[in-house]
Amino acid sequence: MTVSYSALVESAHRIGRALHALDNEALAKAVLAEAALELAAVENAELGDLTHRAQQAVLLSREDASPVQVAAADRLLEQDPFGPDALFSAVDPTAAAVAAAHWLAAAAEVAAEATGEPLPQVVLEADNIEALPHGTPTLVLGLIEDGATPHEAVTTLVRHAMHITDGLLLDPVALRDQLEDFEETVAEQTGEDDPDLDDVAVRLTPLDPRRPARDLLEDLLAGIHGCWLLHSESGEDDEDEDLGEAEDWDDEQAAEHQRRSRERFAQLVRETAAANRDRLI
Repeated sequence: MTVSYSALVESAHRIGRALHALDNEALAKAVLAEAALELAAVENAELGDLTHRAQQAVLLSREDASPVQVAAADRLLEQDPFGPDALFSAVDPTAAAVAAAHWLAAAAEVAAEATGEPLPQVVLEADNIEALPHGTPTLVLGLIEDGATPHEAVTTLVRHAMHITDGLLLDPVALRDQLEDFEETVAEQTGEDDPDLDDVAVRLTPLDPRRPARDLLEDLLAGIHGCWLLHSESGEDDEDEDLGEAEDWDDEQAAEHQRRSRERFAQLVRETAAANRDRLI
């Protein structure tokens, strides 16, 4: 008996052998029909149609992003720049993260203009207002400012995390540089020329390797929220004179101010995202 080196192909062969041994025509037809439905779902997902069974794709991370899915995610973010629920249930997470990176860059531009902070640092600065997963959004903003497109920034990070999951390190030179920088940082913090690194862990990827695309999407949306926090703190949207003095607001007035602030910020982000639409193509 020939056994395939491919685990996937061999699994299919095992099912075929079991069906052959059972010799049940009705069962064989049912299994074939089910397999056909699954294959059709995969094809639909590849084409950007995540309806019916193809919706399973929202739980998976892919190395690339479908332009159709990126456009769908972009439309969802245009409706709600803070990230509607449908972004997690109706769109492939890698494509959603590509669109979210574009909108994060727009949100960061709005916050940077209001505060004077360097664009890549706005989420890090917002972390002083509210604890945020600032590392990944800051990395993505830095990549975009250096000339990467949102697609390039996102797919590079997701692809790297997926390879780490498979036990592969594609850029050992970069890891060596990372370790050297890390050792220098520890030496500065401890004051030791040769710090002991035996009990220190280093992350090989900033993303959760079990769910890299979805993890990245969550962090990018948190970054957009952080940009709003910073913009709100800057005083650029203090236009609610009808609510009275801020120190006199009750809970209802404070909630209304926050709603208005988020909507004003969202509109500014929409305008900035639209003005830089070419970077999403």
